[in-house]
Amino acid sequence: MGVNSGTVAVLSKASVSKRKGPLAVASKDAAVVLQEVNKLAKAQQQSVKHRATLEELGISDAREVAVMDDADVAQTIERIVIQAAQSILAGTGFSYDVPSRASSNQLYVPQLERIVLKSAVSNRPFSSTATVRKTAITTRVLSLVHEVLNKRIHITKRDLFYTDVKLFEKQNDSDAVLDDVACMIGCTRTSLNVVASEKGVVIGRVTFRDDGDFIDCTKMGVGGKAIPSLIDRITDLQGDAQFVLLVEKDAAFMRLSEDRFYNQYPCIIITARGQPDVSTRLFLNMVKTRLNIPILGLVDSDPYGLKILSVYLSGSKNMSYDSASLTTSDIKWLGVRPSDLETYNIPKECRLDMTESDIKYGQDLLKEDFIKNNPAWMAELELMLKTKEKAEIQALSNFGFQYLTQTYLPLKLQQGDWI
Repeated sequence: MGVNSGTVAVLSKASVSKRKGPLAVASKDAAVVLQEVNKLAKAQQQSVKHRATLEELGISDAREVAVMDDADVAQTIERIVIQAAQSILAGTGFSYDVPSRASSNQLYVPQLERIVLKSAVSNRPFSSTATVRKTAITTRVLSLVHEVLNKRIHITKRDLFYTDVKLFEKQNDSDAVLDDVACMIGCTRTSLNVVASEKGVVIGRVTFRDDGDFIDCTKMGVGGKAIPSLIDRITDLQGDAQFVLLVEKDAAFMRLSEDRFYNQYPCIIITARGQPDVSTRLFLNMVKTRLNIPILGLVDSDPYGLKILSVYLSGSKNMSYDSASLTTSDIKWLGVRPSDLETYNIPKECRLDMTESDIKYGQDLLKEDFIKNNPAWMAELELMLKTKEKAEIQALSNFGFQYLTQTYLPLKLQQGDWI
């Protein structure tokens, strides 16, 4: 015997009625919902102070790079190559002194809330069998970057890799040396005119000019505007947003975009669709600098979500040499937090057991300085490891597909429930 549509509707309604959700309900008035956000914005604006430099903090055992123009970068490359040539002519072979990006050469600076690169340097000789291939790759990358700069063009990291696949073998190898070259020169990676393909997306209450073209991010459809790889071409960034919602995953971004969440609660929604890329990190920093509004993070309740949030906040060890421009201070963790699983009555069937790998990653995070510097974040991570449970943002869909935009986020914002 078949089940008619009326029966299905009744069964569905009965199922939904058993889902408890939080006890409180958010106001329908957006102004009321955003009161705590506005208080946070005012507090942050009043506490704006000079961002200290490493020198001012008395930290001499560290190095930072700077934005350099094409001519300066090209000249520095020429000096490096001339030194190598002179060494060869002197009969001593050649080598490169490369700043070490090993974990042991990283320093977390609590006053700046970010990781910086210390001053240790490793020697990369061509005569050593252990480093000959990497030295050859370094030489090739220096040559290619010099060519790109002289032509005053930009290429992608993928373009760079395909210029010499036999030598590079894997793109990870050419990508790693590209960062080494930026460290050697003392410039940001974007100053090398080699960029990653567009990955991040933005939508909401912000406008800007992209190489002269006017972009209104409220009129980009549900897909949003791809964040340009060439961030330095963005000018005249403006907006009436009251906060930035920094989202880990594309699925949550789509829900927020399709529901036009940014119209009801004026905001800018940004995602890098997973691991943060350079362009998205630079763009977030630009938005914070220009608009000076709060940034609230929405990530999965697992160690990897927290790590992604930390990359935006304090930087990655891989690119700590450029943390000054790639990090954004004072990001708040809005959700989904481990404590939310009980507060919002997320059903057990919507939670996932942490794997051994998850637990190991979480335990390693507890040892990180940026976690130790934030007791509230540490408490949430400890709760996660105690319960051994994790949940994705999509677990909220158990209460309805629009629960995220219509209940969870409005209630979080109204209660000022961030850390």
